[in-house]
Formats: sequence, structure tokens, C-alpha cells
Amino acid sequence: MVKVIVIGVAGRMGKTICQTVLESPGFELAGASERKGSEAIGQDLGEIIGVKKLGISITDDLNQVAPQGDVLIDFTSPVATLDTLAIAVAHSKPMVIGTTGFSQEQLQTINSTAQQISCLLSPNMSIGVNLLFALLEKAAATLADGYDIEIIETHHRLKVDAPSGTALKMAEIVCQTLGRQLGEVGVYGRKGQVGQRGQQEIAIHAVRGGDIVGEHQVIFAGPGERIELIHRAHSRQNFAQGALQAARWIINQPPGRLYNMKDVLGF
Repeated sequence: MVKVIVIGVAGRMGKTICQTVLESPGFELAGASERKGSEAIGQDLGEIIGVKKLGISITDDLNQVAPQGDVLIDFTSPVATLDTLAIAVAHSKPMVIGTTGFSQEQLQTINSTAQQISCLLSPNMSIGVNLLFALLEKAAATLADGYDIEIIETHHRLKVDAPSGTALKMAEIVCQTLGRQLGEVGVYGRKGQVGQRGQQEIAIHAVRGGDIVGEHQVIFAGPGERIELIHRAHSRQNFAQGALQAARWIINQPPGRLYNMKDVLGF
């Protein structure tokens, strides 16, 4: 039985992860936390996620509940996640991170912390998206420099970071495969008289609206044809299921490096 502590349980992903834990054999909800000042503090977790009372009180003191779990799962914000990471180290607990929008400095902190505790970071826990990552690498290697590459990501109107972590990961995969540097060839939207498209450009476009869970499209546009790789998420459950798969896996891994979903899935 894997005992899970979920951070940010009042958020969209937090609620979905908690619901998925309850529905998944071999997993147990061992604790729930929220940010200080949240209206959810002190409430029974079941009331927040829309089920019967579970006897789990939501706390703003993660130090209180961390010892009760085998692994911490965090889909919150960059600053909040780094706070959680420090607590995970203090209690020697493995951690699964699905938060996006980290700065390079914050990513360096996470990489450093992965030397002390088992830690997994992925901008997208969906098995389908991670399969798409593998297909993208193959497509980029096969099509090479003969095709223009554009990435379009679409999310709900409440998403605060752009472009999405998944879109950036896709761009990084293409750059690594083709020997390019994203900092040199990345283009983020276009406006005005921008001139002819550069041959090496990798453009990322962000769309926000409604309650769209998430859609990612990679276009390889070449002479006489266009190839598109697309993933559409219809609910957040696929992310939650991937997070639980990652949680089950990470508790059996040693510290020493920062893991990702590619490690979990064996791609």
C-alpha cells in the first residue's frame, strides 16, 4: 500500500489526484495540505473533493502530516513547491512534482535536492503525452532540417504560465535531437513585420480560453506535405493516474539524480 500525501488539495489537480487515489487499489490517502489562509484549512478532505467524509483534516502545516506518508505529490506553484521540497528533505520523503513554470534557478534547486531525496519532475504526467515525446524525438530525427516546426498549446483561461511546461519540453526535445539551442532558435508568438521565417526557428504559440484541459500540437511543415502530432486531454484524470504511477515507482528509487516520466515508462 502506497501512502500518499497530496499538496494543494483544493486546486483542480489536487482534487483530481485525491479522487484518483481513492479509486486506485494499492494507494491510500495519508494526508492533505493547503496553503496558509486557504478556506479549505480545517475542513474534511472528503467535503472538498465531493465525496463522503474521510476523516482527513486539511492542514496548512505539512510538517505535521509528512511523516504519515510514503511519498509527497505536488501540483501547485513554483514557490510553494520549493517550500514542499524543503519539508520533503527534512522528513526524507520521496517527491513527485507536476508543477510547471519554474525559473532556471528554481530548477537548479530541484536538481540539487534530488541528490538528497528521490525526486521526480515532469511537466506532464500523462502516459499519452510522454509517448508523444518519444514520437516527437523520432519525427525530428527523421525529418531533420527539411521541415519547419511549430508548436501550439491550448489551455483553460485560468492557467497562469505560458507557454506550458509541456510545450517547452517538446521544444527542448526537438532542439536536443537537432543540435539546436532553444534560447537561440525559440520564437514565442509573432506580431508585425517579422520577416521571413528562419529555417532553424522553433515557434511556440499559447492559446487560453474556457475550460480546455489541455491540447498540444506539433506541426512539421515541409514541401508538399504537413505532419501533425496531437495530444488532447479530455480530463485531468490521465495526469493523476500518471502521477500515481510515478509515485509507486519513485519510492523504490535511490536519490542521486532528478527522475522524469521517461524513466518511469522505460522509454
